[in-house]
Amino acid sequence: MSDAATGNATVRSLGKMVVGSVLATASRRFRDDEALFCAGTGRRFTFGETNRRCNRLAHALARLGLRKPDVVAFLCNNRAEIAETYFALAKAGLIGIPLNYRLAPSEIIKLMTAMGAQALIFADRFSAAAAQAHEALPGVRHWVAIGEAALPTWALRYEDLLAGGEETEPEVEVEEADAFYFNLTSGTTGVPKSYLLTHYNNATIWPNFGPFEPSRRDVVLTAFPAFGRIGFGWISTAAMHGARNVLMDFTPDEALRVVEAERVTMVNLVPTMATMMLAEPSVRSRNLSSVRTVIFAGAPLPASLRERVATEVCPRVSEYYGMQETGVLTASTPEDRVRRPDSVGLPVCFAEVRIERPDGTSAAPGELGEILGRSPSSVTGYFDNPAKTAETFRGGWVHTGDLGLVDEEGYLFIQGRAKDMVITGGQNVHAAEVEEAILRLDGIVECAVFGLPDEFWGERVAAVVVATTAVVSAAAVEAACREHLAGFKVPRTIVLQDEPLPRTPTGKVQKFLLVERHTVRPSR
Repeated sequence: MSDAATGNATVRSLGKMVVGSVLATASRRFRDDEALFCAGTGRRFTFGETNRRCNRLAHALARLGLRKPDVVAFLCNNRAEIAETYFALAKAGLIGIPLNYRLAPSEIIKLMTAMGAQALIFADRFSAAAAQAHEALPGVRHWVAIGEAALPTWALRYEDLLAGGEETEPEVEVEEADAFYFNLTSGTTGVPKSYLLTHYNNATIWPNFGPFEPSRRDVVLTAFPAFGRIGFGWISTAAMHGARNVLMDFTPDEALRVVEAERVTMVNLVPTMATMMLAEPSVRSRNLSSVRTVIFAGAPLPASLRERVATEVCPRVSEYYGMQETGVLTASTPEDRVRRPDSVGLPVCFAEVRIERPDGTSAAPGELGEILGRSPSSVTGYFDNPAKTAETFRGGWVHTGDLGLVDEEGYLFIQGRAKDMVITGGQNVHAAEVEEAILRLDGIVECAVFGLPDEFWGERVAAVVVATTAVVSAAAVEAACREHLAGFKVPRTIVLQDEPLPRTPTGKVQKFLLVERHTVRPSR
């Protein structure tokens, strides 16, 4: 296109896709409909009320002297205030740091320091961590406490702050390319990395969940921790479509009760959550007939669990695949399951998936390689981590580190993590394949397969298994593997335990912790 045609200017639309407009639009279209049910506190808010509260918070933060692009950290569980904080920061042009409340106070302090936080909004249940941060970070100017507990002398109360704010839309010019918040990765290999998500990355989330057909008639259960990208993704998606959102902190018995009481239609889970819910004695007495779809993400969905959910909860089971860095790349609907039951589906709108050989060329259909992806929701690098950025973001693609293949119709199949491949005696063993064999055994709650150092084999296949019954034994696990797998794939080390596997907030097993725990080091 010539300079004359463009006026020698950047070609772009006049309108903007920014996060604050999602809620502002919903407040006009669905004004008196219920937007949020805060299960932990029993409060309900309409779309109009939610938008007004967010506007008041945005104005109140401005009165404190916080201006675009200042950084505000928040430490909050799944309650209405975390949704309000996200949208208020978006409207004010402020940059958020949604903190993982499972982090140690020292880690929270490091993150706030590295990213230049000037304020912390925290739920009162995390007052002890906030107090340590307050003592360690004298440069942080403002501290805001959510809840009714006794207020520290150094903090403002959240509701008092809102009381003085205006309900009008903030007049802040926010651009698509503006930073919205620092997201923390799942941290399967140690200390979490972070990256900046823009307004465009988040406002373009609607194609991610489009295959699941959310609508104004839906009631969405958001039990994923909302400090992560998936949790806020469902909060904003529900607002886009006028669906009611049920926010709760996950426990299996409470999740079942809330699904029944609130007539939830869309349940979003990681596989571990579903396993825990199906193990609850009350599951058979609950009326779950309102559920029209159960949607999985965050970790591989074993076929045995998928079949149980379809039989005992809802026959329509869906799944999506992607990294937090990419957003959703593929989605598998119940219709896709009929054609390719073991696939994670086809690319969602605007997303691209490519399988790459080790030499960097594109793999042929059916050929195993590394999965690369990109979409409008994808980011382009990590914060203050050039080495990891160079490793992951190359050639215009995000290198996921996952192994997979795409068939002739474009369906994606996950074959495990590249780092999850155990090389034993020169033979490649994919952990996911062994895990699938173990999970076929009755009484298994979850398992993790990984490699341990071995002087003879280089690595030996190891499995940690969590079972619900004492009938399960190491011998039974070994026998189940030998029935379905080649001998070199059968775990040589099998550990049975009662406690759950260590997982990230998005449900991924932290296998590096298991390797550390079960590696036998020579005595000195």
